[in-house]
Amino acid sequence: MSIEIVDAEHSASAERSEVRSVAEGGIVAQLRLDHPELFLQPTLRREPNVTVEPDYWTTIETGRTLVFVTAYGSDGDFDRFETGLKTDPTVSDPVCVDRYPDRRIYRVELADRTTRIVSKTAEFDGRLLDCCSSRDGWLVQLRFPDRDALVDFNGFCRDQDVSVAVEHLRVSDDQDDGVVALTEKQQELLTVAHEEGYFDVPRGISQDELADRLGVSKSAVSQRLRRAIGALCASSLSTR
Repeated sequence: MSIEIVDAEHSASAERSEVRSVAEGGIVAQLRLDHPELFLQPTLRREPNVTVEPDYWTTIETGRTLVFVTAYGSDGDFDRFETGLKTDPTVSDPVCVDRYPDRRIYRVELADRTTRIVSKTAEFDGRLLDCCSSRDGWLVQLRFPDRDALVDFNGFCRDQDVSVAVEHLRVSDDQDDGVVALTEKQQELLTVAHEEGYFDVPRGISQDELADRLGVSKSAVSQRLRRAIGALCASSLSTR
C-alpha cells in the first residue's frame, strides 16, 4: 500500500489563492464630504461645536440600522446638539446611552432617506479607515484598491450631489510603512502647539489659548490634538 504525501503548505497556499484579493497596492484618500442628507449633517450644522465619531452600527432583526456615536463637547453644546437630534431627518429615535464630562454616547436609528456613504464605499471594494465630523462636513479616510474604484466612488457622490473635497491622497503598497498624513488643520494645530510650548513642562500655552489662537472651540482643539497624536503614535509604533 502506497501513502501519498501531501505538501500541506502548498495546499494551503492554493486554497488561499482561490480568494479574490484587492490587497495589493491601492489608494488611501482623505476626503471631506458634505450634503444635507448625510448622516447627522443637519444636527452638526446646527451645533458645529460638537465633534462626532461613529463607533459602530448594526442591523437588528426588524431591519432597523442602529448607529452608536461618541459626541465631544460641553454641556451647553450637548443641549443644542440634542435639540437638533430630535428633528434631524437623517435619524430617528435618538437615545443618550452614556455620559462623561467631555463626551456623550448616543444611539440613533438610521433613516431611509439618509445618503449612505459606507455601504457605497464597500460596493466599490473600498474600506472605511477613519471618520469624524467637522465644521465643513464629514472628514473620512477611505482605502480603495485602485484609482478606478476611487473615480467610481467620486462619480456616485457627484450623482448624489455630495460635495467632495480632497484633503490628501497617498499610494498604498506592499511596502506601506503605515504612515498616515495629517490633515492641514491637524498640522496647523500641532505646529502652533509645538512653537508655543504646549508640550513643554510646564506648558507654555493652554488648550483654551490654543482655541482662541486658532479661532475654534476648546472641544475642537481637544479632539484635533487627540486624533493627530493618535495618528502619529499609530504610525510610529506600526513601523517597529
